[in-house]
Amino acid sequence: MQAAPALIIIDMQNCMADARAGQRNNPQAEDRIAQLLAAWRSMGARVIHVRHISRSATSMFAPGQAGAAFQPRFVPLAAEHVVEKNVPDAFVHSGLERWLHVRGITQLVLAGVSTNNSVESSARSAGNLGFQTQVVADATFAYAQTDYAGNARTADEVHAMALANLQADYAQIVTCEAVIAALAQAA
Repeated sequence: MQAAPALIIIDMQNCMADARAGQRNNPQAEDRIAQLLAAWRSMGARVIHVRHISRSATSMFAPGQAGAAFQPRFVPLAAEHVVEKNVPDAFVHSGLERWLHVRGITQLVLAGVSTNNSVESSARSAGNLGFQTQVVADATFAYAQTDYAGNARTADEVHAMALANLQADYAQIVTCEAVIAALAQAA
């Protein structure tokens, strides 16, 4: 029997729920992430929490600020691994790749925020590093943005494009329901 994939929850920190973060999509994403976390914990499978710690003292992610703390329902348990990052990609200067290799983990499931930033960059690296990577579409979310040409893009458009970018070469895009069913089947 193959071991369950590791669940990587990205940047589920207090500031991501702050209205100043912007207009977002997938209002049910936190509930989906909580479902994933509960499923992984009930199976005793590996959970990795990633948090962004900014180098800028004025950032909502600055060390010591309430915004940098994990949201209450995503606080890691003592046995769960925590990765701190200073750039969007969870693999850059964090030791995450080595930590996964030492434990023989080859399959990853990613959830969190934001789809087009930390989730996308981490999934790209995971795919490039040879990990079998899944991104849970309904357990991630993005914020509205203005594109390079000056066109306003909705959070749904930003989210969909990021998932399309990943699906092309780096990760399989899945739903929360499908990935939990696969986890239960692997047990």
